[in-house]
Amino acid sequence: MRSYSTKISLTKNSRGIYSLDTSIGCASGIANETGGCYNDCYAAKSAKLYGYDFSKTVQRNFESEYHRRFILRQINKIPLDFVRIGTSGDPSENWENTISVLRAIDKCNKEIVIITKHWTSLTDEQLNYLGTINVCVNTSVSALDKPHLIARCLDQYNRLKPHCKSILRIVSCQFDTNTYEGLQLSLLQDELFKNDLVIDTVLRVNKNNPLVKSGLVIAEKSKFLGKNALISKLNKKTYFGKCSKCYEMCGVKMTSENEIHPKKRGISKQLTIFKNYLK
Repeated sequence: MRSYSTKISLTKNSRGIYSLDTSIGCASGIANETGGCYNDCYAAKSAKLYGYDFSKTVQRNFESEYHRRFILRQINKIPLDFVRIGTSGDPSENWENTISVLRAIDKCNKEIVIITKHWTSLTDEQLNYLGTINVCVNTSVSALDKPHLIARCLDQYNRLKPHCKSILRIVSCQFDTNTYEGLQLSLLQDELFKNDLVIDTVLRVNKNNPLVKSGLVIAEKSKFLGKNALISKLNKKTYFGKCSKCYEMCGVKMTSENEIHPKKRGISKQLTIFKNYLK
């Protein structure tokens, strides 16, 4: 299989998102589930299509001072207000390398958005550094995640709050609540949405995904960037189009006053259910 380059680069995807990934590939995600997160990781499928081994994480950094300055000039020219780290790999697999890249670009004129599942935890020293730069950390989580991973993500999301903007990025979906498992997952999902500064993102799946085939997750055909896609989402109004038209901008445009929540279901005693689920 082809090997990823260790040379870091600024890329733009079909949604118009500019990414500076400090790692590419996701050994932790593939080890957790064969197909990556929720057995339907888009980055993993894309890697397979082009002959890359997504199960091996490659750390990326600058090759020289000239390279660093070149990337910095690129970042300063992008039309969005932020640059993202964590599109085709999770920066938490090596926080030391990620912090090294952040230090090299922390004078850029854009906010830095980090998207992570916290496969490893930030040290206190690293947390303190994040408090000195213009950064917004999106902790990606879902009711579909394993209980220990949900617990760790919530812990890290709360640890980050005193240091920088901390966003809970929930991959939501519609569950079959006529089943016991579907109802429990739905209750858990509702509880996740009670947190402060929450982003609702849709779950993109394929028709052969075990969650869809079993009926646990209800998905519908939809258009995504002009192409047919199978989508599951809690809130029918959740946006999943071009980045430039997104209201939340990965949390950059959000404050506690203007955060967007899906429609509340009014289910009581969810906190107790949530804590019991994590045991």
